[in-house]
Amino acid sequence: MIKLRYSKKLFKRSSWSKASACGIRHGDVSGGVRGGGEIEWEVRPGGMLVQKRDGGRGEEVIVVRVSTGFSCHDVSIGATRTFGELKVMLAMATGLQPREQRLLFRGKEREDSDHLHMVGVGDKDKVLLLEDPALKDMKLRAARGVAARPVQSTRQPFIQV
Repeated sequence: MIKLRYSKKLFKRSSWSKASACGIRHGDVSGGVRGGGEIEWEVRPGGMLVQKRDGGRGEEVIVVRVSTGFSCHDVSIGATRTFGELKVMLAMATGLQPREQRLLFRGKEREDSDHLHMVGVGDKDKVLLLEDPALKDMKLRAARGVAARPVQSTRQPFIQV
């Protein structure tokens, strides 16, 4: 065991604090209490009940870099939005429908209901966009099936006896 020497002066309480340095006295701090004296609450997307934020500050907007195999898109979106809402925005840029898209962040595919800030997506973070392989295969089969089918004539064969 190592003993550390310390001065008792370090742990003494003083009347100076950050609030007093800013010119705020102890009675001036409302602690989130609105004009009527009641505390307002909100439920965060993760389900946590917290004291309501100030309405003056708008939603934080982040820029997410979405990379497909051959192109890259920078998308501005609110930090508290979901991956489903990001897919809708990407549908306009890429032409892929949201159900055809798969979004990967930090090596994991994310659900449409996952919130960007809860997963850890920040400003200028990279998200990988992949086309759903099952739907891609169905599209290819449908395209091949249309091309491979012979054209049926509308005439009926005439049989002579």
